[in-house]
Formats: sequence, C-alpha cells, structure tokens
Amino acid sequence: MSSTPHIFPTVPTSSSLVPKQRGASTGHRVSAKGMQTKAHIIDAALQLAMHNGLESLSIGGLAEVTQMSKSGVFAHFGSREELQISVIREYHQRFEQEVFYPAMQVARGLPRLRALFDNWMKRTTIELDSGCIYISGAIEFQDNIGPVREALVNSVGTWHAALRRTIEQCKELGDLPVDADADQILSEIHGLILVLHYEARFLRSAGALQRALTGFEHILQRCGDRAAATPKA
Repeated sequence: MSSTPHIFPTVPTSSSLVPKQRGASTGHRVSAKGMQTKAHIIDAALQLAMHNGLESLSIGGLAEVTQMSKSGVFAHFGSREELQISVIREYHQRFEQEVFYPAMQVARGLPRLRALFDNWMKRTTIELDSGCIYISGAIEFQDNIGPVREALVNSVGTWHAALRRTIEQCKELGDLPVDADADQILSEIHGLILVLHYEARFLRSAGALQRALTGFEHILQRCGDRAAATPKA
C-alpha cells in the first residue's frame, strides 16, 4: 500500500497569523474586481518587499505605487501588519508553485531531493537580482516578536519540514544511510543557499553558483549517496 504523498501546506491561516478578510464575518462575498485589486496591491507590495524588505511597506507607500487612495488600500488590509502577512503568504505560495510542486512529480527519494534543490537554486538565482523575503525577513524580525515574525517562521518551518521528509524518504529507500542525520543534512543544504546569497549578492564573488552546486554533491557523497555523480557543470 503506497503512502500518501507529503503535501506542502500553505502558511497557517489561524487568526493569530492571518487576519480575516474584511466582510468575511458578515458573509459578504468579495467581488471579482475587489479580489483583482487586492491581488494587484499584493503583487506591488511583494516586489517592493523583495527589494527593500517587509519593513519598507506602508499603506501610504502602496497607495502611491498603485495610484490608489490610502483609504482604498486600507480597505483591503486594515493595517500595515495585515499587509505584511499577506505578502508573506503570497511569497510562500509562489515558492510552492516554483519549487515544491514540480518536484512532487519526480520519483521519491534521491531524484526528488535533487529536484527540490535544483528548483530552489533556480529560484535563488533569480532572487539574486532582487532579494529573498525569507532571508531579509529573518534579519528584520529576528527580535521583533509578533504575528509577522510568526508568519515568517511558520512559512520557513513548513518548507524545512518538506525537505526533511524528503531526506527521510531517501533513507527509507536506501538512497542515504539509515543512520544519516536528516536535520544535519537539511541544515547544510539550507546553508548553501544562505552562503550563495551572501557571496553572490554582497561579495559579488565569481563562481558562487557553481560552489553551491558542488557543495550539494559533496553533502550527498559524504553521507554515502551511492548514486552521487560528478558535480554539475
């Protein structure tokens, strides 16, 4: 009997993390136009946040960028905090679509782990020209306890859980030794992405991308990956 595929859940939508949509408590339907307008605002906010950080967002700033009134933007979110959480949710959903779900079409075990890392690297190379909300948010909200930080932590934690499960599946299928430390492997893989951002964005270091790819192969080889190949060109 085959097991149910691990599903990468969305950012938790409890009242402590994601504010209720205005009108939801009264049963009012949100119009299609209203949803499109809100999606447009979130997209604009996401682009700003990726370049300048979540703390750069404001109702007034978004009103100027989207050429709307402050009251019009406020009606969709109610507060700056709600706006920031909506942006985190949107970023998370795009991350799912680009990184996680395509990898779920690949066979479980090492092929899927490679697909997850490859997809993550593809997204990372694009973000080198803008920024990663998971990384910038960790700096902005490391000591700022509250719903925005909690939403960020839950989002990253969800992604880590998906990666950890894939590593465990590699062990179950014999692609990695049964005694391999999944948390250690996860930490080292995540470390490659963090170092890539630092080297490529801050130090402008040539070869940073190739070093990250080679580092992934070294992790697998050290852990006893029987199928590990020569580092990619």
